[in-house]
Amino acid sequence: MSVARDRTHYLYIAVIVAVVIGVAVGFIAPELGQALKPIGTAFVALIKMMISPIIFCTIVLGVGSVTRAAKVGRVGGLALGYFLGMSTVALGVGLLVGNLIDPGQGLQLTDELREAAGAEAAKGGESDTVTFLLGIIPTTLVSALTSGEVLQTLLVALLTGFALQAMGERGGPILNGVAHVQRLVFRILAMIMWAAPVGAFGAMAAVVGATGVDALKSLGVIMLAFYLTCLLFVFVVLGPLLWLVARVGLFSLLRYLGREFLLILSTSSSESALPRLIAKMEHLGVSRPVVGITVPTGYSFNLDGTAIYLTMATLFIAGATGAPLSFGEQLSLLVFMMIASKGAAGVTGAGLATLAGGLQSHRPDLVDGVGLIVGIDRFMSEARALTNFAGNAVATVLVGTWTGEFDRERAEEVLTGRAPFDEATLLDDGDGGKGDGGKGDGGKGDGDGGKGEGDGGGDDGDTPPPGARSGDPALSPA
Repeated sequence: MSVARDRTHYLYIAVIVAVVIGVAVGFIAPELGQALKPIGTAFVALIKMMISPIIFCTIVLGVGSVTRAAKVGRVGGLALGYFLGMSTVALGVGLLVGNLIDPGQGLQLTDELREAAGAEAAKGGESDTVTFLLGIIPTTLVSALTSGEVLQTLLVALLTGFALQAMGERGGPILNGVAHVQRLVFRILAMIMWAAPVGAFGAMAAVVGATGVDALKSLGVIMLAFYLTCLLFVFVVLGPLLWLVARVGLFSLLRYLGREFLLILSTSSSESALPRLIAKMEHLGVSRPVVGITVPTGYSFNLDGTAIYLTMATLFIAGATGAPLSFGEQLSLLVFMMIASKGAAGVTGAGLATLAGGLQSHRPDLVDGVGLIVGIDRFMSEARALTNFAGNAVATVLVGTWTGEFDRERAEEVLTGRAPFDEATLLDDGDGGKGDGGKGDGGKGDGDGGKGEGDGGGDDGDTPPPGARSGDPALSPA
């Protein structure tokens, strides 16, 4: 196992080198850089290809082994409540900083920027909340696994898990088969990750080649302010909350997820790290049902970085166009955008499209100002993605703690390096009851019934085997 970890260590060094070379190519030969865009797009597409099967297997194995369906509902309710509250806090932080710095002054609109804004406004009107809710229901049971829609996969996986609960012991062979499929898809994901340096090179060369340095110079204030606001939110809001609730240090958690942050930074897509976040959160000691429900749901509803972006971008545009918003207008517009952003979840450039659509419906006179941000949105999307990812990682630990499904001793072992993550398989084979926080799932990390291949031998703490007590007070919040 140590050899595999050493090899992946060099892999991520290669990613850093590839990012630097990609930036250099984008500056030196912009046309060549833009021509390399399909390379980065292909790598992200390969990662997204694995998201649906990984979510499906994780949730089915977790929910299918829980004897009480109410536990799943409790996890989902806590997660959604937390997501709503934290999105509100993120909006408040963005409002505070945006009103203090007023970054939009001194910029001028051109006809070209107005045209770009119109295109984004049209894109933002393509999705609404009703369409989004109806879109959660897949066309067929199987199409959810092929459409690439995370929430459709989540719905089908939950239904499958509850059905396996109702089947009792007869569902054991099916759980066994799903456990084998999970090993397969994680192994494929580990193979795909070896293409990360090539994908990072293509993605960075394309964006630098297309944007250049001029946009960065003219719009540096809003970019810098946005990045600083995201850092403020992560370290001043999420960090203390994580410590108070779970007694986990934010720096330790972020260091543990360092490779995922590098992957997001190089591809500008938080979805590229979603499968690895699921695997790492289970390895950290959060039970599989909590991970399986919180992480996929958070990717659609826990958009802290997007909330900050919508706030600051709105204030930036209002200032740049000379039409400042009153405080009441700010609140009403941003509440609308927070809701609309759920409908745009999963749409490429969803943050920019939601911004344009929201302005068009509430303040049409401000829509042209969206063109000012189009040029740097790619760089701002990286901060959005990094903040969203950090928020979902913290949310998973918090929800696990609140539901008594987080093994703090296991987390300490992982964060101190005594229980390293297996980069070769992305699973906890052979951990003997410590994976998944020792919470049940058969007493083992990948739900195999304590080496029994997920045959329902564990019930996620309702009738735990020795050494795998989910309801142990020692694992509950202090």
